[in-house]
Amino acid sequence: MTERYDGPVIDPHHHLWDLSLQRHPWLQKAWETSEEMVFGKLAPILRDYGIDDYRADAARQNIVATVHVEAGWSDAHPLEESRWLEGLDRSSAVAHRYIARVPLDGPDAVRLLEAEAENPNVVGIRDILSWHPDAAKRFAPRPDLMVDAAWRAGLAEVARLGLVFDLMLYPWQMAEALDLVRDLPQTLFVLNHGGSPADRSEDGMAVWRRGLRALGKEPNVRLKISDLVAYDNDWTLESLRPVIGHCLDCFGPERSMFASDFPVAGLHASFDEVYQVFRTVAAELSYDEQRVLFFATANDTYRLGLADPVEIGRGRHV
Repeated sequence: MTERYDGPVIDPHHHLWDLSLQRHPWLQKAWETSEEMVFGKLAPILRDYGIDDYRADAARQNIVATVHVEAGWSDAHPLEESRWLEGLDRSSAVAHRYIARVPLDGPDAVRLLEAEAENPNVVGIRDILSWHPDAAKRFAPRPDLMVDAAWRAGLAEVARLGLVFDLMLYPWQMAEALDLVRDLPQTLFVLNHGGSPADRSEDGMAVWRRGLRALGKEPNVRLKISDLVAYDNDWTLESLRPVIGHCLDCFGPERSMFASDFPVAGLHASFDEVYQVFRTVAAELSYDEQRVLFFATANDTYRLGLADPVEIGRGRHV
């Protein structure tokens, strides 16, 4: 077995929030109703989660920089989340770069995208597409966004501004997504959460495997292997291993990256457990392939501009 990776790690997907701001309606709703979402009941994460909380969770994993992904900030307060992040003490390189939220079919989408793009820390946009017939598992307002002309026009602006698009959807939407990424070859898409294999039935996993294979053939798509425990609550190393293996088989290490999705993944696993699985499965690869998965793909995709770990060794801990 190859030596297990021990170099610096970039976490390209996590969230921060301050519930006292009352800017996260999905968390406020969960607080009021105890409703169960696709990843279960949210009660354990209905608390403030700041940089110090993240650093405590990640303390043993040699994380040298992170990418903050929009955390469902209210659409009624556009641009605020990025400004809030700017006001935090980010000297530890937690939230070193941001993926911002802009509703791409909104009448003000172009102005908002241009405003976000003016901030050099904003490297991408996410407008979640995950639609489910069960409202409790639904993240998108409607199922037809990918074919909506106004939404697509907004997405075209994302690429024009030099930003990547974080693509979050369910496997049964992957055929539609395949048309989207082919129609917009200049857009760099990053598929979130391993393609969200939420339907664990035999047929559901077959849909996921086929869809991921097809998307993996498109050169303008990269993959975040993150929060797999959200869809496999009774996970074990052996239950997650084939899922990660299929992700790597479809995209290869050079277009894949490991990510935590904390604190959401914390509903079902500790930060160390998540990365122990990543490190164990990745140890079957070459050391350089592991370096790509834990560091280089994220560094390139999100323009973090960090020195290559071959040069900086173990780096510095956040």
